[in-house]
Amino acid sequence: MAHNLGPLISAGRFILLFEVDFLRAARYLGCVASFWSLRRNPARAILLVGLFACGCARSIAELHLDAEGEKIRSVLVVNHGWHSAIVTKKADTPPKVLPEVRDFPEAEFLEFGWGDRDYYQAPDPGLGLALKAAFWSSGSILHVAGFKGAAENYFPRAEIFEIFLSDKAFQRLIQFIAETFSRSDAAAPVETRPGLYPNSRFYPAEGSFHLFRTCNTWVAEALRSGGLPITPAYAFTAGNLSYQVKDFALVKNSP
Repeated sequence: MAHNLGPLISAGRFILLFEVDFLRAARYLGCVASFWSLRRNPARAILLVGLFACGCARSIAELHLDAEGEKIRSVLVVNHGWHSAIVTKKADTPPKVLPEVRDFPEAEFLEFGWGDRDYYQAPDPGLGLALKAAFWSSGSILHVAGFKGAAENYFPRAEIFEIFLSDKAFQRLIQFIAETFSRSDAAAPVETRPGLYPNSRFYPAEGSFHLFRTCNTWVAEALRSGGLPITPAYAFTAGNLSYQVKDFALVKNSP
């Protein structure tokens, strides 16, 4: 009997994470009303959890890291509170696959984040842009930032996880990121706009942003492309993503 409680326990943990993290992300998603509706109706919340679980097309048993003997690469997942991103070493990121790395000649590390085109670029986004991003997004955009030194020094307020991948798994993750850039020529970098930080830029991107496909699910998709046992549909908030990542990552920074 206890064996059958596993799915219910997992669902309960998800609902708890959903409650805590959704409040933190409310201004970004603009969906507080829907959240309280779920609290008043547990059956609806459990149904929602079931739908999220169905978003995983392949079973966890099918996912694996590649064989021993390959060079090990390191990537970081940065949780900014409501937004998540991926950090790679620039030296590990091939410009033939990702020509945009040439835009950051002095960088040691590159942070990649994906999001709604209008909300992400706005200097002070409000509820209107949050609702538009969640339900009527006009497109998506990538933000790339180059920096030197330890990520925990560059992002001191962020929760940071380090993940180790085989070289083949890392190359699949890089290919996923490369394919998110919207380019007319796969070998040429695209037009850019000034980014959010010094030495950062925005790039046109592929993919549709909406309430259930956010910056956090994009990071989860990237990690899954590298063979990691993660369910993107279960990671639409930063807290949900971190909850999954911590099972196979080292904590680099926990403010």
